[in-house]
Amino acid sequence: MDAHVGKRIRLRRTLLGLSQEKLGEALGVTFQQIQKYERGANRVGASRLYDIATALDVPISFFFDDMTPLPEAGMANRGFAEARKPFGTSLPTGFAPTVSDDAAMQAITEEQDVLARKETLDLVRAYYQIPDKTLRQKVLDLIQSMAQPGTAK
Repeated sequence: MDAHVGKRIRLRRTLLGLSQEKLGEALGVTFQQIQKYERGANRVGASRLYDIATALDVPISFFFDDMTPLPEAGMANRGFAEARKPFGTSLPTGFAPTVSDDAAMQAITEEQDVLARKETLDLVRAYYQIPDKTLRQKVLDLIQSMAQPGTAK
């Protein structure tokens, strides 16, 4: 999870054209600390994540977007609300893992590779340079319709 959050910090920082040094100055930390956050070497605390989200002008949820949960073995590692049996009922179905850990990790790695490509960064930068929000939405709709024929809105 720390590595995913770090990669999302790096993604947003590079999309904005900020250096690690500039982001560090905005947060009152060194660029080395930003490097550690981005590599996932240091965990980002809640208050620091809030500061980073503010500096990068994104909601905190941005750092958790596109996160693929790893499958878990049984109910032992699930949160209380997910593992708790509703009063007077049996456990819900569908808690068995559907993919292997290796497949999940491969999917995460492939997604991160796409986000690191220059082409992806250029596309996202150009998209956000479109000043008209309605036009940006139309561009997004167009791209989605071309990417998935037959599933246009």
